[in-house]
Amino acid sequence: MLAVSFISFAMFTYVGDPVAIMLGQDFTEAQRAALVAELGLDQPFFVQFLKFIGNAVQGEFGLSYRLSRPVAELIAERAPATLELALCAAVIAMAVGVPMGVYTGLYRHSILSRFFLTFSLIGVSLPTFLIGILLILIFAVALGWLPSFGRGDVVRLGWWTTGFLTVSGLKALILPAITLGVFQLTLIMRLVRAEMMEVLRTDYIKFARARGLSNRAINFGHALKNTLVPVITIAGLQLGAIIAFAIVTETVFQWPGMGLLFIQSVGAADVPVMAAYLMLIALVFVTINLIVDLLYYAVDPRLRIGKGAH
Repeated sequence: MLAVSFISFAMFTYVGDPVAIMLGQDFTEAQRAALVAELGLDQPFFVQFLKFIGNAVQGEFGLSYRLSRPVAELIAERAPATLELALCAAVIAMAVGVPMGVYTGLYRHSILSRFFLTFSLIGVSLPTFLIGILLILIFAVALGWLPSFGRGDVVRLGWWTTGFLTVSGLKALILPAITLGVFQLTLIMRLVRAEMMEVLRTDYIKFARARGLSNRAINFGHALKNTLVPVITIAGLQLGAIIAFAIVTETVFQWPGMGLLFIQSVGAADVPVMAAYLMLIALVFVTINLIVDLLYYAVDPRLRIGKGAH
């Protein structure tokens, strides 16, 4: 986290001139000097960085240069939209990708399996923004079934805002969630398929067949359980990737989340917002890595046996 914060702060400190953006075109040198001193930009780089770290530990990331509001407040406002979008995309990827991977692993030569593999190849090859534009063209413009931008109506539950409780909120969530989840879906499908085919060739599966166990018990009781061990690792990391790379999807659909806030901040050289966003994403990845390691330990009994042996 410290390394990420240093790199992000160092990289963004020299991007653009926030003072000129905040003051506009007509300003005096006295006004510029006063604002530079107020923002602390006249201090050495390492002094600015240490102050940034000290405030970040307390959950304070300073004021947005563009909006003149606390960065923590801005991120708290946008976080529910991004997290709901990422959650829906992850659910779609897992709920569709795992069954498709299992099916293509068990029935490798069927027509449906070849269709799934073709779909996965298209999903991996097409860039996210193009998928989003195609979905908007078909379902929003041509058919008029779903909205093409925005989050719809939301309900406020304390500081959290959710679109799950309104019809327009749910409809607005469908296209961006599918767009964001397609790449992860195809990746998970191919991973499950490869692991399933590998597990089905192992000796213990052959012994299970020799014992007369049913195909259902072998495929789902033995093979699938062992297939999910590496899948959990990849799926967990992909959840972090979904949150981090929601920027493109949020830009295409004008989804009011943290990714769109980051893109808008780049244009205004809003260093506090950009640095805070990258630190938050780094925290998400670190946390997810920890959870994945714990789940891996819980799912794989060999790790627990190895601990007991020592």
